[in-house]
Amino acid sequence: MNSHGDSETRRGGGKKHSYPRVSVSLWLFLFSVFSAPSLFSSSQQAPAFSSKIEAVRVDVLATDNGQPIRGLAAADFEILDNGVPQQVDLVSFEQIPLNVILALDMSASVAGERLENLRGAGRALLGGLKKDDQSALVTFSHRVDLGAGLSTDAARVRTALDEAVPAGNTALIDGAYAAITLGEADAGRALLIVFSDGLDTSSWLTAEAVLDAAKRSDAVVYGVSVQSRVKPEFLRDLTSFTGGRLFEVEKTANLGSIFLSVLEEFRQRYLVSYTPRGVAKDGWHKLDVRIKNRRATTKARPGYLAGS
Repeated sequence: MNSHGDSETRRGGGKKHSYPRVSVSLWLFLFSVFSAPSLFSSSQQAPAFSSKIEAVRVDVLATDNGQPIRGLAAADFEILDNGVPQQVDLVSFEQIPLNVILALDMSASVAGERLENLRGAGRALLGGLKKDDQSALVTFSHRVDLGAGLSTDAARVRTALDEAVPAGNTALIDGAYAAITLGEADAGRALLIVFSDGLDTSSWLTAEAVLDAAKRSDAVVYGVSVQSRVKPEFLRDLTSFTGGRLFEVEKTANLGSIFLSVLEEFRQRYLVSYTPRGVAKDGWHKLDVRIKNRRATTKARPGYLAGS
């Protein structure tokens, strides 16, 4: 991805969520996350996270010749929001605990060796978490299930992963939306790892609606897709809009090393915060993130969607 920006909106005063009509299994997932049936709406509008933007958060990976740059401060960053320079208020590095959400394909095609490789990768990732990091598991097939909610008890996620049984078709888009929703349910720093071994065959939601939700959320999404003749365009767009990365693999034997490399890369990212000034409150905001006075490459989301 290019060197320009990924900002995520951190909204004050609480979050107002509205959802389209979805399948029973996905609604039950959302209900289990928020424990409030009033959050479900039968309207056909696109899923959205909307409220007034008070600050924008941008996860930024800064590298020089492929090596992470450490020791940067707020004064080292330059952010342009729709071309307008912004005052960077805060920069954090390796200080905020992570919320790591595994969103994993459990359709019928994920079976045998592929399932064991996926479970092994999940265990490796969970083993790499720190004491205060949280983790969760979302699985999707023809339905979406919350295997384990966000908590610091990685053993719960490991058990849920071991007990997951592949069956049915693939609701990748619905599963990604459920994971984004789960990431929005906590104020922490959300990393989503989405794995799928095939194309979507049974989602209720549209790719456009879920990508719109991703542009409003705080999650950074990394995708892992098994190669096929059809390109994983949804995962490519989802990772691009959130400032993550897509891995396309021929086989799943190396999933463990990929998951761990994602976790390590995410830990090297700076969390940059600013309050937008001199720009419109609503609509698409193009972001440019640069490091001042030195050669550097930055990876961050290309913009964010503000307003209702």
